[in-house]
Amino acid sequence: MTAVTATGSVWTFEAIGTAWAIETETPLSSATRGAVGAVVEAFDREWSRFRDDSLVSALAEGRAASLHAPVDTDAMLALYDELDVATRGAVNPLVGDALARLGYDARLTLAPWGTPEPAPDWRDVVTWGDGILSLSRPATLDVGALGKGGLVDRVLATVLADVDGDVIVDGSGDLAVRGAPVRIGLEHPYDPTRAIGVVEVRDAALCASAITRRAWGEGLHHVLDARTGAPVRAYAATWAMADTAMRADGLATALFFDGGPELAAAWGASWVRMRTDGRVEWSPGFEGEIF
Repeated sequence: MTAVTATGSVWTFEAIGTAWAIETETPLSSATRGAVGAVVEAFDREWSRFRDDSLVSALAEGRAASLHAPVDTDAMLALYDELDVATRGAVNPLVGDALARLGYDARLTLAPWGTPEPAPDWRDVVTWGDGILSLSRPATLDVGALGKGGLVDRVLATVLADVDGDVIVDGSGDLAVRGAPVRIGLEHPYDPTRAIGVVEVRDAALCASAITRRAWGEGLHHVLDARTGAPVRAYAATWAMADTAMRADGLATALFFDGGPELAAAWGASWVRMRTDGRVEWSPGFEGEIF
C-alpha cells in the first residue's frame, strides 16, 4: 500500500522482519522512540516463532507447557476464535507447524520437507486465562493472521501517549491513522508499480495481505488454509478497513476464505479482494475507488 500524506516528520526503522514508518507533525522524542522500541521488542520476544528465546519457541519445543501469558493474549486469541468460527476452521493460530513443513520455518530455510497436513484443532491444545497461557502438547503458535496489526495498535497507543496531532503508523502493509485523513493506494499484487484502487482512511486502520509478499517455490506462500495445510489458491490479495489494526489484519486474512465477507458485515468493516484471475470484489460499504 502507498500512503499519500502531508509533509511531516517520519521515523523509519526495521522491526519484526519488516520496514516500519511513523509519521507525526513534529519529531518524536528519544523517550517515545525508546518506548516504541520496548513495545516491539517485548512483542517479538513473546510471539516470534523465529527466535530461540521467545515464549512461542519454548512452547513449541516442549521446554514449557505453561507460561505467564503476554499482555495481549486474551485479545488476540479471542479474535482468533471469531476468525476460526467465521471461516469454519480455515484460520487457526496453530498453523505454524504447517508453515514450517512447507519451508517457512524458524530458520527460513524455504525448503519444504513434507506434504501439507491440516493444523490441529487449536481449542484442543491451547488454553489461556488467569494470566497463564498453556499448551496440552508441543505445537507452534503463529499469530501472523493478526499479530502485526495488534502491534501496530500498541505502537500507535504508545505514540499517542506522548504526542498531539496527526499520527500514521505504517507497519509495512498494516496501517493505522489518527487525525487528518490519508489517501491510500491499493497496490496491485502482481505489479507493485500499479494500484487497483484508492481509499481514504481517517481515524481507522487499513491492512493488506497478498500471496506474493512472502512467497517461495512453486505455489508456496504464507497464507495457508489450516484445514488442509496448503496455500490458498482462489485469492491473490485482500484489503480490510476497521476500527483497529488488529481487527483489520485479522479480517484481511479471513477474506481469503468463505465467511470473511460475512464477518466484515457483522463488524461494520469494509474490504476489497482480488482473485488470482484478476477479478476484484469489494464490500457494499466500500467508500474508495476501484480502477
